[in-house]
Amino acid sequence: MAGSLDGPVSRHLNRRISVPVASALAHTPATPNQVSVLALLIAAGAAALLAIGRNIEAGVLIQVSSVVDGVDGDLARAKSLATRFGGVFDAVLDRYADAAIVAGMAAYAYGHESGPVPALVGMVAITGFLLVSYSRARLETEGGVDVAAGLLGIASRDVRLLVLAAGAALGQCWWALTIMAALSYATVAWRLWAYRRTGSVPRG
Repeated sequence: MAGSLDGPVSRHLNRRISVPVASALAHTPATPNQVSVLALLIAAGAAALLAIGRNIEAGVLIQVSSVVDGVDGDLARAKSLATRFGGVFDAVLDRYADAAIVAGMAAYAYGHESGPVPALVGMVAITGFLLVSYSRARLETEGGVDVAAGLLGIASRDVRLLVLAAGAALGQCWWALTIMAALSYATVAWRLWAYRRTGSVPRG
């Protein structure tokens, strides 16, 4: 989704590409949900490349997937096809894409790097990524979009994918996963602390 919930990478990099692409696709039969599926397939392709040691190409595809993930929302607005289902569908596919990328990076780290227990690092990382997404969804539900926008933190999805893309391209998947895992947990902790200070305690 565009707007106040965009992270810094989306605002300053991805949207410069996704908006023109969506404008071009607005004159074709392509649908936002099809673009969401395409973003997932690109992420899966990156994971497959990592599994066979093609880290540079995989790094490029990870960032391409991030850009394409912005096209669906831009296309939905351009075609007036934005729906609640589309938003949920995109969010669910994003989580599958994240899991695929992390699995591929953990596999690459296991086969080509010397960092300890890469499988565990991957599990810790994907848990952190899911918690960042879940905490944002809860903030939107409990406090509204404006509150969620004000508490994005430093590990929004666009930032995570750019760091993971760079880590993959440099052959440093273990370190990229470790750093982003730490930043993800820090983001969740900061969101909870900051929201608690507003005096509005979430239900549930």
